[in-house]
Amino acid sequence: MFESGLDTEHVFGQHTSMVRTRVRRRRTTLSAAALVVVSVLLGPVGHAFHADAAPRFPRTVVVRPGDTLWSIAGRTEPQADPRAVVEAITAANDVDPEALVPGQRLVVPAP
Repeated sequence: MFESGLDTEHVFGQHTSMVRTRVRRRRTTLSAAALVVVSVLLGPVGHAFHADAAPRFPRTVVVRPGDTLWSIAGRTEPQADPRAVVEAITAANDVDPEALVPGQRLVVPAP
C-alpha cells in the first residue's frame, strides 16, 4: 500500500553505512598518528633540557693552598680521567705542575 520506489535509508545509491568499528578504527589510527607526531617533536626538546646536553664552557679555578693539578682535575671533572684533565690544564695555561701558587687562576678547558 505505501510501497514507493524511493528508499529513504539508501539515499542516492549509497548502500554503505558508517559502522561503529570503522569509526573506532579511524579514531584509534588518528590518535596513534598524533602520538607519534608529538613524540617525534618532543624528542629533541627533551634532549635539549637534559643536563648532559648542556654546553660546557671552560672554567676558571683559583688554586688553594696545598692544591695540585691532580686534585684540581679530580675536583672539577670527577667523571673524567684525571690524567687527561691534568694534560689539558697544563696545555691551556702553560704552567709547570710543580710551580702552582695559591691564588693563581687556572683555566680548566671543557672536556
